[in-house]
Amino acid sequence: MEAYAIVIEGNEISEAGYAALAKSSYDVKNEFKLKQFKAITPDVVEKDMYDQDVQWTYPWEGSVVDFASGLTKSAYMTANPKARMACAMSHFYLWQLCFERRQPIIILEHDAIFTQKIDFIPDDTGFDIVGLNNPLGATRRAKQYHDSILKNKQAFQLTPYVDEDMKVPQGLAGNSAYFIKPEGAEQMISLVYKYGMWPNDALMCRQLVNGLGVTRKFYTRIQGLKSTTTRS
Repeated sequence: MEAYAIVIEGNEISEAGYAALAKSSYDVKNEFKLKQFKAITPDVVEKDMYDQDVQWTYPWEGSVVDFASGLTKSAYMTANPKARMACAMSHFYLWQLCFERRQPIIILEHDAIFTQKIDFIPDDTGFDIVGLNNPLGATRRAKQYHDSILKNKQAFQLTPYVDEDMKVPQGLAGNSAYFIKPEGAEQMISLVYKYGMWPNDALMCRQLVNGLGVTRKFYTRIQGLKSTTTRS
């Protein structure tokens, strides 16, 4: 299994985060080499989306019902919309890489950090995509998300619902650390072309993805760096 970290070239926060991430992978003795993936940047994201025939269909203000999926899409806090789009496209390219190589990969954002060695085989998990992050500090309703996982004794389990409203997309804890199999990558690519591009952590939700799981043994956490998608 290979692991790719999305890093914004020349961005001090992103590069410092990656350095800490790489050190943590070495410290826990992961048996794979962590590779940098050069992040798509806001200045080129619209061209990249055009080249891939990808349309952004997520709102920047308020909430709208997506009639195709039946889900409610609510705007994220975003000072720079193109940064949010660029993040989603970076994940999209890694989904393509996973699918084309027909091998599972780990996808990380620069603010993830390993706390434990990856000690499982993807095929043994029973899921096509599995979140690796400790939810605390990484997602909304984080404690409820965290506690729901720990109440379930299964090592790998379906992502929990933390909202009573099933029309709210609910997925992984922040999307900053997960492994994905080619079957999961194919699903994600298909969802992009079916519903349009959304923020990656909204599109990768339990309502739309078959086989979306989490691990009870959290392997990563977030570093708590300043956001590169909510900044102006």
